[in-house]
Amino acid sequence: MGSVARRCSKFINSSHLLYQEYSDVALNKEIQSQQRLDSLSEVSSPASPQQPRKSPVIPDSYLQRLSIASSASLWQDIPRVRNSTMLLSMTHENQKLQEAKFELIMSEASYLRSLHVAVDHFQLSPQLRATLSNQEHQWLFSRLQDVRDVSTTFLSDLEENFEHNIFTFHVCDVVLTHAPAFRRVYLPYVTNQTYQERTFQTLLSSNNNFREVLEKLESDPICQRLSLKSFLILPFQRITRLKLLLQNILKRTQPGSPEEAEATEAHHVLEELIRDCNNNVQRMRRTEELIYLSQKIEFECRFFPLISQSRWLVKSGELTALESNVLPGLRRKLATRPVHLHLFNDFLLLSRPREGNRFLVFDHSPFSSIRGEKCEMKLHGPHKNFFRLFLRNNAHGTGAEYLFRTETQSEKLRWISALTMPREELDLLECQDYPQVQCLRSYKPRENDELALEKADVVMVTQQSSDGWLEGVRLSDGERGWFPLSHVEFITNSDVRKRNLSEALRVKTAKLQLVGRQR
Repeated sequence: MGSVARRCSKFINSSHLLYQEYSDVALNKEIQSQQRLDSLSEVSSPASPQQPRKSPVIPDSYLQRLSIASSASLWQDIPRVRNSTMLLSMTHENQKLQEAKFELIMSEASYLRSLHVAVDHFQLSPQLRATLSNQEHQWLFSRLQDVRDVSTTFLSDLEENFEHNIFTFHVCDVVLTHAPAFRRVYLPYVTNQTYQERTFQTLLSSNNNFREVLEKLESDPICQRLSLKSFLILPFQRITRLKLLLQNILKRTQPGSPEEAEATEAHHVLEELIRDCNNNVQRMRRTEELIYLSQKIEFECRFFPLISQSRWLVKSGELTALESNVLPGLRRKLATRPVHLHLFNDFLLLSRPREGNRFLVFDHSPFSSIRGEKCEMKLHGPHKNFFRLFLRNNAHGTGAEYLFRTETQSEKLRWISALTMPREELDLLECQDYPQVQCLRSYKPRENDELALEKADVVMVTQQSSDGWLEGVRLSDGERGWFPLSHVEFITNSDVRKRNLSEALRVKTAKLQLVGRQR
């Protein structure tokens, strides 16, 4: 049952929703809140073009679930708070700050409730355990019980703080106290993600006993029709969400106050933990990717070792190279051939595709010696989407120029963007006119240059293609990448866009001040 004694939490059963559903409801509420603000200006700003508004994908039971979650998760609806004269004396901003803190507590209670199901119902199931080897069980569940133990003590301390003073309670100091424990359990759990995913897929495809037992366990009402996989990914989803909840608290603190400094430090600690988790996962995947490619790539030009600890694949894909040949009578004919590009962070390889998904490299160049640029050409037929690639120092020690054609405009723009030297971080003060979008449906990247999106993410758009792809910078963490237009909607209200930029700049400035004080 875990090594930590469970405190009798007052909030863990206050909602019927498990964390997966609770979180989804909360994110849909954030989306709707942004949409309401956005629509206010559409009435007063007839000059802005009206676009059909998309709505988040919401099941029929959403309003019922929203009602259940709201009644249990609003601080001001607690009878003792609602009936107190103290609520009337608080400013609207202070009320919003307390609500943001209370949401962190309520969401942690829901998260712990889901962890109890994950551990007690799945991990400790004798029937499921009998279908797995010791190694498979370890890879599948990792340190999930340790994660639950840490959440148990964290929620206990949050509730103790809350009960000590229900009107002016703090949560960021509790986060900072538990930060070492978060790092101790979350870092190894998330790092194990690659083995976990691989083990889970292998078991589903090759272990009939596992599949049958799992199906029976997942059908139990305690799971609320949620899959084991949704429980296994909870820890990484939670620390990501916890960082955003701390960011919401930070935005509502008084500038220059001790509470702002404490919220900034807590947010920064979670941001560093998430960065280290991502780096560990990426390092493992990148190494495996390099080992795989080294077995598939051969060189007809000067060879260099592919595997390096500091190298990773940025983008790869097959393009059409166009070459001009002189025919008898001095007539020119445009010939085409397939060329595969492997762009790493420090090198570019140009290869001829071979059978068996193999590649023969005929040219390469350091990243610092390449440049890609748009190329407007008029050719007979439907051909378009050209770009030029310049190599100042190729495999033969000379310069080279290539003309490529892509199937879509987004593919062309993505290659040019990837081939551009690393860009400086955008100055948010100079981005007032940049479009912004809000994510309606989560998006999992399929290629290395894409941006992972979660519901309610706000992204500043830097490029848009004609075939439904956008490049942008997520305001909450500055991550850049491409994503499909179908998963987002544009924020048309200029006041809302300015507010989003102002809040992002507030968080960034507070973080820079914190880092400056720590040096």
